[in-house]
Amino acid sequence: MAKIKTEFSLKQIVVYPSQGVGEVVDIFKKDFKGEELYYYKIYVPVSDMNIMVPVDKAASMGIRSVVDKDQAMKAIELLGKEFDTPTSDWKLRYQQNIDLLHSGSVEDIAAIVRCLYHRSKIKELPAMERKLYESAKKLLEDELSYALEKSSKEIETLLHAKLEPLGANIPKKSSSYYDDDDDDDEFNEEASRRNDSDEDDEDEDGDDGDELDEGDE
Repeated sequence: MAKIKTEFSLKQIVVYPSQGVGEVVDIFKKDFKGEELYYYKIYVPVSDMNIMVPVDKAASMGIRSVVDKDQAMKAIELLGKEFDTPTSDWKLRYQQNIDLLHSGSVEDIAAIVRCLYHRSKIKELPAMERKLYESAKKLLEDELSYALEKSSKEIETLLHAKLEPLGANIPKKSSSYYDDDDDDDEFNEEASRRNDSDEDDEDEDGDDGDELDEGDE
C-alpha cells in the first residue's frame, strides 16, 4: 500500500454524499493525465460499486466519517421537531432538498426525510420527490445503523416513531387549497437527462463495476 498520510484508513466506514455509506477497501497510486495521484477505493454496498476518489479531493467532495452516537441521536430527534411548512412549489422544494443532499451532513439528510415524509401526508409526492425521499431515507438508515450498531429494521422503526406523531397532526389538503405539486413532465425529463449525464460523466473507468470520481478535475 502507498505510504501517505490520509484522513481515512483502510477498512474505515465513510459516508459519500448522495452515494451512500461505503468502506475504504484500498489506498493506491494511479496515473491521471500524466500525474501520479493517490486514491481511495471506496466500496458502496447499496449500489454494489467501487468508486475511486482522489485523496486530496475527498474532503471537498464531502466524504466524511460516520457520525458518532450522540450525533446520530440528534439526527433522530430532529425528525420529531416542529418545522416551517415547506413551499408548495415542488420544483423549488426539490432543488432545495437536492442542495441539502449534496451537503452530506446527517442533519441535512434527516431534514430531507422529515420534509418529504410530512409533505406526503398532505399530498402524494411527484415521482422525482418520491425517489429523492427514498434515497435520503436509505442514506439516513444506513449511516445510523453503523453509528448506533443497530439493524436497518431497528433504525427504520426508530425513524418512523419520531416521524409519525408529528405527521399524524398535519391536516390533509382541502379541495380549496391551491398547490403547485402537479407533475411537470418537461422538468422531470430535463432533470432525468441531467442526472443520466452526470452518471455517464462519472463512469470514466467503469470496468467491473468501478467508477473513477475526479471531483473537479
